[in-house]
This record gives sequence, C-alpha cells and structure tokens, in this order.
Amino acid sequence: MIRWLTVLSFVLIGAQPAVKKGPAAPPEAADGPAYTAEGQLKFPEDYREWVFLTSGLDMSYTPNAAAAKHSVFNNVFVNPSAYKVFVKTGTWPDGTMFMLENRGAEGNHSINTRGQTQAVEVTGTELHVKDSAHGGWAFYNFDEASRNPKGSALMIPKAATCYACHEQHAAVDTTFVQFYPTLLGVAKEKGSFSKEYLKEMEAPAAAAK
Repeated sequence: MIRWLTVLSFVLIGAQPAVKKGPAAPPEAADGPAYTAEGQLKFPEDYREWVFLTSGLDMSYTPNAAAAKHSVFNNVFVNPSAYKVFVKTGTWPDGTMFMLENRGAEGNHSINTRGQTQAVEVTGTELHVKDSAHGGWAFYNFDEASRNPKGSALMIPKAATCYACHEQHAAVDTTFVQFYPTLLGVAKEKGSFSKEYLKEMEAPAAAAK
C-alpha cells in the first residue's frame, strides 16, 4: 500500500502544469552610471577601457572663435554596452555614458619633428549621460576645480548652453554622432538622424543649387 501511495505522489507531482514566468527584467549594465547617496555621479575610473569614438583638435562650435594659445585634443569614449546597442539599432539606450577627455597638444616631442601628439596630462573630463531616472540626458563636469574630493560631480544645470546646443545640432538623440566616423554610417543605415541635423545638412545643399 505504501509503495502505491509513493508512486501516485510522483505521478501527481509530475502532472502539475508548468508555471509560466513573465519576461525577466533586463540586467543593469555593469558599465552604466553610478551615483552617491547624495545623487552625485561617480567618476568612471575605467573609462579608458571603453570604446574610443573620435579625437578632435582645436574644435569650436562658435563662429569666428579666437584661436586658443595652446592646441587641445578632445577624445571621446562611450561605455561598451551602449555602443553595442547603437550598432544594432542606431539609437542610444538608457544608461549611455560619453566621456569627453581633454589633453594638450605637443610638438617636437621625443623623435617627432612634425605635427602634434597628445600630452600625458589630462586637463579636463566631462560626462554626457542618458539616465531616465535622473532627468534624461545630462552633463557632468569633472574638471579638478569642480570635482568632489570623493570623485563625484553634480549635474550641470539644465539652463547651461550645452543642453540647447546638443538639442539643436546633434545628429542622433542629442549626441554629436556627426563627429564619430565609425557610427555615422550606422545612423544613416538605421535612419536615426534627428530632424534638426537633417535640416542643417539640407541647407548647404539647397544654397548650392
């Protein structure tokens, strides 16, 4: 009798319908933004392990800008998880982080006798972060003069001109993809250019006719 009850219990257990589980929440990217208890963005110390996008020399968005006394390189990096999504979709996911790193330019360094190379010292760093939980796209200045001793920074106020500039001229989702040669083709293929950028591109062409 005991044997039959044991067999029956196994049959009943095996006959239970499978419990359907809902879709698992996507895991948070390990390279995404992290904040202090006070809401300041933590500095990503490993950003030089991110994907390198471009380097500009003496760039300025102001017409007739005065030449700087010293040339400066602007290096741009993006966190790997965001880069992978952009390559597939042409858009930036929540958790995207861009690092702008500034370095001075040097001539006649070591055996170099022509052109300019980048200096060892980093003169400034700034982050452009997409985080819906913290107001969407935001800028954080990590220059030594404004950097918290604990390696964190407050968000630059939305009234700053950098926000309006990116909204009015950026190629994709308030980011200057037009300056990223490895991603410009991706945005074109995916059709993710902003309306503002397309208008800017059409204006010179129309004037030339």
